[in-house]
Amino acid sequence: MTDQEATPKEGRRLSTREAAELLGVKPETVYAYVSRGQLSSRRGPGSRGSTFDAKEVESLARKNRREPAATSASSELSVRTRITLIDKDRYYYRGVDATDLSLAHSYEEVAEWLWTGVMRPGIRFTAPKETADAARRAVSALPEHSGPTDRLRVAAISAAAADPLRFDLSEEAVIGTARTLIPTLVTALPPVSRAHRDGGPLAHQLWARLSGQRPHDASLHALDTALALLVDHDLAASTLAVRVAASARAHPYAAVSAGLGVLEGPLHGAASGLAHRMLLDVLDRGSAAPVVADELRAGRRVPGLGHRLYPGDDPRAQALFALLEVIPQAGPALAAARDVVATTARHTDLHANVDLALAVLTASSGMPAEAGETLFAVARTAGWIAHALEEYGERPLRMRPSGQYVGLRPPQPMPAPDGG
Repeated sequence: MTDQEATPKEGRRLSTREAAELLGVKPETVYAYVSRGQLSSRRGPGSRGSTFDAKEVESLARKNRREPAATSASSELSVRTRITLIDKDRYYYRGVDATDLSLAHSYEEVAEWLWTGVMRPGIRFTAPKETADAARRAVSALPEHSGPTDRLRVAAISAAAADPLRFDLSEEAVIGTARTLIPTLVTALPPVSRAHRDGGPLAHQLWARLSGQRPHDASLHALDTALALLVDHDLAASTLAVRVAASARAHPYAAVSAGLGVLEGPLHGAASGLAHRMLLDVLDRGSAAPVVADELRAGRRVPGLGHRLYPGDDPRAQALFALLEVIPQAGPALAAARDVVATTARHTDLHANVDLALAVLTASSGMPAEAGETLFAVARTAGWIAHALEEYGERPLRMRPSGQYVGLRPPQPMPAPDGG
C-alpha cells in the first residue's frame, strides 16, 4: 500500500484495529500511544470500543516512518525519544529538571513516573519470592571472582527463565516486569552486612549489599539520589543496545541483558571504579599531584574528569557532591576529589563528572571499587525499561542500519586450499 493510498479520509474515525494497521503496531500499542498523550481516543455512543481521529493517526504514522538515510554530512545515528533532554549544563526527564526531581523523590518514585507518567509517593518495588530465589541460586553458583555486572546479568537471565509471560510486550506487562526485575537484581547480590533485610526502600537493600557500615540517613539519601540521578542520560552506548534489542522485539529481560553486556565495557560502566581507586591512592599518598602525574605518565586520562555532553559542570556530580558535603565521613574523600580537580586545572579546564562523585560516595562508605558499577547498572535499568517501552511502540526492526561495504569487489576467485 502506498502512502497516498494509506491516507484516511478527512473526518473519518478509525477503530482500534484500523489504527493499529495504519501505524503498523499491535492494538495494545495504540492504547500505549493514548496513555503517553500521543493519540486521543473517543468512545462513541453504544460502542464498546474506542475510536481515533484519522488525521491524528496519520500524522503519528508519518512521524513513525523511517527517517531519511544519513547523508555524508551527517552519518551519526539519530533516534527520536521523549525521555531525556540534555541542554547545555542541565538535563531533564520528560521536560522536568532531573536533578530537582531526584532530590525531591526516591529512585522508585522517579522510575515509576518515568514509565507511567504518574507520581506515586512511597511506592516500593518487590521481588517475587520464586523469582528472587532462582536469581540468588544462579548468582551464588558463579565463581567468587565474578564481577558485579556478571552477577546482575545472570540474575536477569534467571528472572527471565522464571517468567513464562516474559514475551508479553504490552505496556502493562512490561512495566509489571520492571517493578519486579529491579528488586530481583538487588536481592540476588550477596549481602555484605549481616544486619541486612529485604523489603523497604531499594536504596536500603542495595546499601546492605555494597557496604558493611551502618548507614546514616544522609548516606542513604545520597545513595537513593544517586540512583535517581543515573536513571537515564540520553542514548548512551548501553541504552542504544537496549533499543536495538527492543526493536527486534526481544523481551524486557533480554533488552536489559543487552544493556548490561555493553555496560561491562571499560569505557562505560567501569569509570567510577577507576576514580574510586584513584581517590584511595590520593588519600594514601597525601596529595593528588603524584597520582595525577602517574596517570598522565602512563598515557591515561585522569578518571572522573570531563564529559563530552557537558562543557562545564556535570549537574549530576554537582547534586551528589552537595549531599556528600553534609556527611562527615565523606570529608577526606571529598577533599581528595577537590585536590584532583585543582591539580589538573593547572593545565586543562576539565570539571568533575558523576563518576568522581560516585567514587567519593563509594570510597567514603566502605564500599569496594566496583560498587559504583553496580549502582550505575541498577539505576540505569529503570531508564532502559523506559527506552524499551518507547521502542516497542515504534515500527519493528527500524534499528537496522545498512552496512557500508568496503571490502574487495566481486567477482573474486574461490579461495585455494591451504597447502600446508
